[in-house]
Amino acid sequence: MLLTPGPTPVPEFVRKAMADVTIHHRTPEFEQIFKETRELLFELFSMDEVVMLASSGSGAMEACVTNLTLKKALTINSGKFGERFGKICKAFDIDYTEIKNDWDTPVSVDAIVEAVKNDSDIDAIFIQLCESAGGLRHPVEELAKEVKKINKDIMIVADGITAVGVEKIDTTNLDAVITGSQKALMLPPGLAIIGFSNAAVEKIDKNQKGFYFNLATEIKKQKTNTTAWTAATTLIIGLKEILTYIKSNVGFDKLYEDTAKRAEATKEALKAIGFDIYPKVPAKAMTAVYTEKSNEIRKILKEKYNVNIAGGQDHLKGNIFRINHMGLVEDFEAAWVVNAIELALDELEIRDFDGTANKVFLSKVFRA
Repeated sequence: MLLTPGPTPVPEFVRKAMADVTIHHRTPEFEQIFKETRELLFELFSMDEVVMLASSGSGAMEACVTNLTLKKALTINSGKFGERFGKICKAFDIDYTEIKNDWDTPVSVDAIVEAVKNDSDIDAIFIQLCESAGGLRHPVEELAKEVKKINKDIMIVADGITAVGVEKIDTTNLDAVITGSQKALMLPPGLAIIGFSNAAVEKIDKNQKGFYFNLATEIKKQKTNTTAWTAATTLIIGLKEILTYIKSNVGFDKLYEDTAKRAEATKEALKAIGFDIYPKVPAKAMTAVYTEKSNEIRKILKEKYNVNIAGGQDHLKGNIFRINHMGLVEDFEAAWVVNAIELALDELEIRDFDGTANKVFLSKVFRA
């Protein structure tokens, strides 16, 4: 049972769709698939433009940094992926300033406002909606609203790689939102998607940069239902399949509701058996808890209960574990996981098993 926060399991009906005969990307057949997929993405993102890139999410992060920063970037670092925005700026010799917090701490809106007011060169802000290194949710919508009051031309770029498809994101003041195929969209890795505001599209068009990641070239081509370079045909076919399924059989709002309920139930179940939730503001995409027995618990889960969850990175390695809630996770699967964790605690002689985790989880999920 794969419940790491990406890659997520690929549903069988999606795997079957991607296993069909390979088609050429410069054909009317694929252009129709591309068109229908774009239409579904507009609904998912609720933004003015969408672009699909044959890359991981990091490629989309690079594309946004290089295409949307003309003077100076402000990057928010509360984890591995916020740190990455700064590394991209450094790699391209782009001037940037960084607000850095502990991995369990969301950025302060006031700190963003102060930085923008004190530095008129800042023309783009880069932040995670969900910083998956610690399962943290940043107040992205709130800070975007305040920044736009100061200067509407500052681009707000949000890494939504572990947020898109998990929760309804208010994109009113966001200029770019990034996601990747291997997270809530339940596909293999290799496809990145970016939603843009009209203001971002205009800025990109006026200040074209790069070659493969020249977003002006890509936007122009994708408006005609093709790509500038070779399209990730198989992944786009799979994307159309999963988005069509969600829209027709689940509904995006119901998916968000179910994910939130499952996330809350998991957190409450783990708190009931003695764990502390790691981030101060948890994201809905995953549950991250602090425990110095992380490696031992994960080992028992994988070897004895067929459950694969993620640990921590860098200084958090061995000190947290993270359980995925993205995608079409069944309630019985999440219940199995919290039950297995309680059994692991018993095996490690930390806490006697009495079924508390499962009882709390089920009462939260199925309470009328």
